[in-house]
Amino acid sequence: KGTNDLVRHFLIESSAKGVHLKGACEEPHFGSLSALVYQHTITPLSLPCKLVIPDRGQSEGDSSPDSPQVPTLPDLKTSSSCNVLYLNSVSTETLTGSSAVQKAVSTTFEMSNQSVPTIVHFKATEQGVTLTDVQRKVFFRRHYPLSTITFCSVDPELR
Repeated sequence: KGTNDLVRHFLIESSAKGVHLKGACEEPHFGSLSALVYQHTITPLSLPCKLVIPDRGQSEGDSSPDSPQVPTLPDLKTSSSCNVLYLNSVSTETLTGSSAVQKAVSTTFEMSNQSVPTIVHFKATEQGVTLTDVQRKVFFRRHYPLSTITFCSVDPELR
């Protein structure tokens, strides 16, 4: 496409429902700006084309909007996804390791009558973990960058 066809400016509106493109009634509301940007890299929705995010480390001028961003073979081999049951999210404050997992499981059991379980699509890549609420009951999409994931384990008490 020529330079006249590039996406230049769109207003993003914030509301109690989340964020979305201003004036685009058919555009869904997203829980965060990063969720809006991520979804538009997959499908254009109300935009004239999909968003293309340049790779890290590229300086200005290295990336051309005309060059397609195709995932490399290692990226495709190192991602995994499935549907899982999302129960809730628990702050573990300063706890780490198995004590953080133990607190999260205990809190989940204590709050079991208050939580709204929902099926989410779980995708793990080298960049991190993305959860997408299939029915948008609890949230739309949440992304946890790899740098924020410090520990993964089963419940130490095997509950």
